Amino acid sequence: MASRKRELFGSLREHASPSGELCLLELGCGTGANFQFYPPGCRVTCVDPNPNFEKFLIKSIAENRHVQFERFVVAAGENMHPVADGSMDVVVCTLVLCSVENQERILQEVRRVLRPGGAFYFLEHVAAEHSTWNYFWQQVLDPVWYLLFDGCNLTRESWKAVERAGFSKLQLQRIQAPLSVALVRPHIYGCAVK
Repeated sequence: MASRKRELFGSLREHASPSGELCLLELGCGTGANFQFYPPGCRVTCVDPNPNFEKFLIKSIAENRHVQFERFVVAAGENMHPVADGSMDVVVCTLVLCSVENQERILQEVRRVLRPGGAFYFLEHVAAEHSTWNYFWQQVLDPVWYLLFDGCNLTRESWKAVERAGFSKLQLQRIQAPLSVALVRPHIYGCAVK
């Protein structure tokens, strides 16, 4: 998915503040795999509920010196209270909405931390078209998948939550990701502007 991420994150700089600075919050940062796609000088704050990811982030920061790491906040996306209102130019969320407790609450928090004109970038696997065999197997295997993959849901229609979130502009595309596991090939990606 590296080429899709390059394409998606290629416009991050367009959302820099008037001073030219780009403050980015990555929601569900994991090990920092997206850092390589961020523009030079970008100031990155990471939010993840798992405190154990911090040690992996340190390694990723060392490998991606073009970004400026600000801080790691241990918090769930539904409650990012340590992050100030309107303090971020961009929020990035990749492969997170499939496993969160409350998509609507997270998207409210995303809108809260974004400054006016700020952007939300997302890349998520989603439910397949309902009339397909892939969707049938997603439904059959979803309970086991959820247990095996840390609360990940195969049948989430995350595009609906993004569409309802109240962004002023939304660019959303659907793709079949070039992945070996058909169950997670259906993806959405795009950008929403506050």
